[in-house]
Amino acid sequence: MSTRAEPRARSARVAAQAKVNLRLRILAREASGYHQLETLFLRLALADDVVVRITDRERSLDVTGEVDPRQLGAVERNLAWRAAIEYAEATGWPTGFAIALEKRIPVGGGLGGGSADAGAVLRALDALAPSPVGEGGLLAIASRLGADVPFLTSAAPYALAWGRGERLLPLAALEEREVLLVLPPFAVNTATAYGWAAAARESDGRPEVTGATLTLDALSDWARLAPLAINDFEAVVAARHPAIATIVKRLRDLGCDLALMSGSGSSVFGVLPRGASLEMPRFAESSSEPAPRVLLTRSAVGVAPVVVAPD
Repeated sequence: MSTRAEPRARSARVAAQAKVNLRLRILAREASGYHQLETLFLRLALADDVVVRITDRERSLDVTGEVDPRQLGAVERNLAWRAAIEYAEATGWPTGFAIALEKRIPVGGGLGGGSADAGAVLRALDALAPSPVGEGGLLAIASRLGADVPFLTSAAPYALAWGRGERLLPLAALEEREVLLVLPPFAVNTATAYGWAAAARESDGRPEVTGATLTLDALSDWARLAPLAINDFEAVVAARHPAIATIVKRLRDLGCDLALMSGSGSSVFGVLPRGASLEMPRFAESSSEPAPRVLLTRSAVGVAPVVVAPD
């Protein structure tokens, strides 16, 4: 009597969900010059589509969708590619891979699109691997790729993070809400934004921020969370790009108690009140200036699963 071996999965698909920072404090600077962070991550329904296929030897990355080719840069710098390389170096597998990204998350806006793609690739590879490393092993790899990648590799839709993003406290998902994303027609370089923040602190003579004490109760619902929402990058970015402050004010005028910039910008988001409905608003102050792009999405109450397919 012969038995037939089950075919090994050769490809996996993952929805790589965007994130916003409901709170972002820049804490003490290390001797290396890197700043510690305290941040509150929230996943969104908005997501890139990521497919990872195992090959014999060839390695490739194909990017399509809502992205300007000039924004992509060299393949070797792409976080999805780097994630696959890091996984292969850490585990000795796979020899080859083909990654296909369909971009829906705007690039370079503080929504974590590249980091989400990296997290999706790590999760896909581990689902396909003959010897998976598990979430702990994935987070160790993710921590080498950037401050947003560990959260976007984890199984948490909502989490508090410290350090370089590698210290994570998963939190119970918040009630689902609609989220309005406003994307100004300019980008903000993260390293430049850190420089602006450091210069502002030096000129003001203020000490480095020490993170405020947060309670789990305060983080458990939107009403108690709203007063804690702050982004230390927002004021210094808005000083160079006044449109940021204008958009935040407009979102609050629309009824968003929680409205602020995400990451180092330039995306701004507003969390709509429960049951709110509104027409998509305009955010340009005059018809002669480029209008920000406006997207409506939702907060995520879970993490999209990895879907594997046999050869």
